[in-house]
Amino acid sequence: MKPTDYSYHLTNYLGKYLPGILGLRANTISSYRDMFTLMISFYETVIGIKPEKITLKDFTQHLMEKFLEWLEQQRGNVISTRNVRLAAIHAYAKYLARVHPDVMHEMLKIQSIPFKKCHKRAPEYISIEAMTLLLSLPDVRTKKGRRDATLLSIMYDSGCRVQELCDLTVSDIRLQKQQATVKVTGKGNKTRIIPVMDSMAKLLKQYLKEFELMVPEKSGLPLFLNRSGEKLTRKGVTYILQKYFTQAQKTEPGLFPKKMSPHCCRHSKSMHLLQSGVDLIYIRDMLGHVDVKTTEIYARIDSEMKRKALEKCMNITPAVKEPVWQTNKDLLAWLNSLGH
Repeated sequence: MKPTDYSYHLTNYLGKYLPGILGLRANTISSYRDMFTLMISFYETVIGIKPEKITLKDFTQHLMEKFLEWLEQQRGNVISTRNVRLAAIHAYAKYLARVHPDVMHEMLKIQSIPFKKCHKRAPEYISIEAMTLLLSLPDVRTKKGRRDATLLSIMYDSGCRVQELCDLTVSDIRLQKQQATVKVTGKGNKTRIIPVMDSMAKLLKQYLKEFELMVPEKSGLPLFLNRSGEKLTRKGVTYILQKYFTQAQKTEPGLFPKKMSPHCCRHSKSMHLLQSGVDLIYIRDMLGHVDVKTTEIYARIDSEMKRKALEKCMNITPAVKEPVWQTNKDLLAWLNSLGH
């Protein structure tokens, strides 16, 4: 069967353009691929077009708006997820407008589909007390517990994203006497060097030694492996965190939110640094933010907390009472008589 123009361009886009021209990482490309998988399912189940019959004539503003509506109403996607899918659609439409000028007008119409406004929730974080409890829960008497303790500790101490944690290799760890560091590769393949605390460096050294990773031939291996000896995934990291989060919640329910994700560790580290007086510029560099404005959200949250604390303090001002001479009628009459 002869491939359609839609399948031809989509294959080139995912297989050549994104990795070869833009140099996007596999995880980002996978996110794009997931969106197109959903789109193909939409064409088949809602529009009635089989995957092998989809053409560029079916990639229109009208159908993309219906697709976004379907994502929200039928699949239950929140607005932020809907906007992520739309960003991928915009990017593909922009690509098609360049390589296939015949459809440029329709592609410009697709790019004009607006993002929906959504309320951005404040980053959720936990206190230092709560984080200390969480990190103390892995059973360090067992090999698996020591791995979990190292994993959770480096995730918090470095403030890295969950995928950045999964992508860490043995060679990314530097344990010099003066300053131990971890090299993190983030979005756009940008790397950053993050210093780690002495206690974290000691934990990493013990981990590398116990798991026999301190040899040159293993420097390219993932730092953390699953039970099958393969690279730990985001799902695997989330499972480990949830395991100890559930225990921590039962121990001290008042210290923890209802849910907790790996990103909460990143937010927590950021807030703890800020509350300790660390400059926003340093926090920005540590987190790998392109613009300090992204980092300023933590400062706004901290300022709001301080404002509420001040309001509580100010509310202790006693109520003002009238002077006694204003309520004593006899005294007032006597004072008035002095003026005559």
